[in-house]
Amino acid sequence: MTLPRYRDPAAPVPDRVRDLLGRMTLAEKVGQVNQRMYGWDAYERAGDGHRLTDAFRAEVAAFDGMGALYGLQRADAWSGVGFADGLDARDGARTAAAVQRYVMDHTRLGIPVLLVEEMPHGHQALDGTVLPVNLAVGATWDPDLYADAVAGAAAELRARGAHIALVSALDLVRDPRWGRSEECFSEDPYLAARMTEALVEGARRAGVAVVLKHFAGQGATVGGRNSAATELGPRELHEVHLAAARAGVAAGAAGVMAAYNEFDGLPCVANRYLLTDLLRTEWGFEGVVMADGTAVDRLVRLTGDPVSAGALALDAGCDLSLWDASFTRLGEAVERGLVSESALDAAVARVLTLKFRLGLFEQPLPPARSETVELPDPAELGERIARASVTLLAHEGGVLPLSRAVRRIAVLGPNADSVAQQIGDYTAPQRPGGGITVLEGIRAAVAAGTEVVHDRGCALVGDDVSGVPAAVALAAGSDVAVLVLGGSSARSPDTVFDANGAAVTGTGTPSGMTCGEGVDLADLALPPGQRALLTAVSATGTPVVVVLVQGRPHALTELDAPAAAVLSAWYPGPRGGRAVAEVLFGDAEPRGRLPVSVPRSAAQLPVYYNGKDHRYRGYADQSAGPLHAFGHGLSYTSVVYGAPRLSQARVGTRAPRLTCRVTVRNTGSWPAEETVQLYVRRLSGGSSWPRVRELRGFVRLTIAPGEEAEAVFEVDRDTLASVGRDLRLAVEPGLVELETGPASDRTTGVRLEITDSESNAT
Repeated sequence: MTLPRYRDPAAPVPDRVRDLLGRMTLAEKVGQVNQRMYGWDAYERAGDGHRLTDAFRAEVAAFDGMGALYGLQRADAWSGVGFADGLDARDGARTAAAVQRYVMDHTRLGIPVLLVEEMPHGHQALDGTVLPVNLAVGATWDPDLYADAVAGAAAELRARGAHIALVSALDLVRDPRWGRSEECFSEDPYLAARMTEALVEGARRAGVAVVLKHFAGQGATVGGRNSAATELGPRELHEVHLAAARAGVAAGAAGVMAAYNEFDGLPCVANRYLLTDLLRTEWGFEGVVMADGTAVDRLVRLTGDPVSAGALALDAGCDLSLWDASFTRLGEAVERGLVSESALDAAVARVLTLKFRLGLFEQPLPPARSETVELPDPAELGERIARASVTLLAHEGGVLPLSRAVRRIAVLGPNADSVAQQIGDYTAPQRPGGGITVLEGIRAAVAAGTEVVHDRGCALVGDDVSGVPAAVALAAGSDVAVLVLGGSSARSPDTVFDANGAAVTGTGTPSGMTCGEGVDLADLALPPGQRALLTAVSATGTPVVVVLVQGRPHALTELDAPAAAVLSAWYPGPRGGRAVAEVLFGDAEPRGRLPVSVPRSAAQLPVYYNGKDHRYRGYADQSAGPLHAFGHGLSYTSVVYGAPRLSQARVGTRAPRLTCRVTVRNTGSWPAEETVQLYVRRLSGGSSWPRVRELRGFVRLTIAPGEEAEAVFEVDRDTLASVGRDLRLAVEPGLVELETGPASDRTTGVRLEITDSESNAT
């Protein structure tokens, strides 16, 4: 018996897709573009194991197949899945195999299902490795380290039978009031693009496809409000918000997720310009476009009925829904003439192409242990990310690094002893005792004769100061006080959730959350209780070191009480407490550099470094500039930068190529871990009003005390290109300045002339 063409692994993928598509009924086609079911509803506890539910079987029967199943392994407060009833690594792989066997054995064509999982900072599954959040990743300025960690986390996901990782990568922190700031790599498009490339490459090593979230501009919603409108024009979109998506697509991302926000009056999931004209026609993207959760159903407000809503999204270029009812009715939409069957065929073809390219027809079941690729331990790499992300914002009086000979240390504050409050949103439940808090890290790091005392001092949120006196008493009798303040994205069973899993807020924050999806802030200051604790402890005269465990940059004008040092640890992950302690005691150099600007107050927003250069003089009542600039980060040594040197002073527009060199000398007594940054500042020429400056490169140097090293930047078309009148990248003639330095506000420049010629000119 001759196998169908689509079953022949030697046949070209396009031929296999055409053959399979030609055999499908309209209902089967609709089933392939739907991801209707929540994965945790597909199984239930049965004795010592799990079994597939009747609801899962009914979902498969409805369309004689299933395109994708989301979150089979997901565990968190929203799904309600925990250790009592959820899937650990062993049961997860077994259940994934059961899903595939059932779909293939009980459908006419036996098409395997795509298993889709959240991997925002590690696989969101029971016993999955939790990495530091993306904002911490951005603070490392180390794409290679991140790629290694992603490879390890993706290997865990693949071992449980999943194929696709959903990862936030495309959003930028343009307004830190937004609760999802922690999911962003940076406020800067260049840094975000490099981390997005690393993400795709790391997942590829483990055989996992990546769908990049969210396309496009979601980090620029009005007022930092989740899922709100943007006021972006086409130029701002192209200059700032598309760079990471371009990089991810070029690196081989399997898909992008259409964002909730609107652009030019249309939600992204219904925006044909974004999903078809730009993504497919201009960029040549051949992967899938997935809707964000229930985003298609929201279109009913535009169309008036769910059938038309599904047709609108499909026609715009959306291929795969997520939990929507509207996409299940695409058959009706075709029969009513609201969308063509050829449009449906195109979407189905992209889903099938992905399945073939991932090898699902040849290996639908989770790989055997002997078939898995040995990759580095993601937990160890996560701790390295945490260590590299700790950012020293301010340091007065030489208190750091702490001496191990110190007699008594008071570790205070609401974030000092909580693993849950240092791991961020989109995190599965953690086993007790599996993490290391800041308090535990410090206790493990001190010498045998050092006493470490602890008190929370205040609640994370609110203005209750009843615990402050006890904390003050401990601080007064100590040689140094470490105050661990900041925020929390920890969810709990008491958290109220929206239909898509976002926390529901309004007149307050649920369950103590101050960050995370759905938890936006109007005021970026630390809560009143934390400020009162800081003021009272500082008044004791004991040197104070503030450690901020946070998912967004808080406005820090309230730190006018004396603080010997201020560090940001972001959300450093379960073992982040040890990483913080190593930096505090000098076992590790504070390597982190700010991936975002730190504002003085929410009133001055926006405060990102690369705004338009209109030479604004500032507000009458406060500075318009940040408290700490993008790229800022201090160390335990001192460095001196020389002036940048160019190999050429003039280049042409067609194929510019030159080098920029800068010498950095370590003038202190500690080794330097320096991140040398390259910026471009346009002085004349170009198609639009210039930005203050734009990051275009970075190099990490390790320099011994008294030694010097040279950072070398290769400057080419990608370095010098800008968005032209036609909204395409081009090198435009004019005068620019290439600037190097340790931060965006501490640079030295050298001028480069770009001539409208066909070749480089000296």
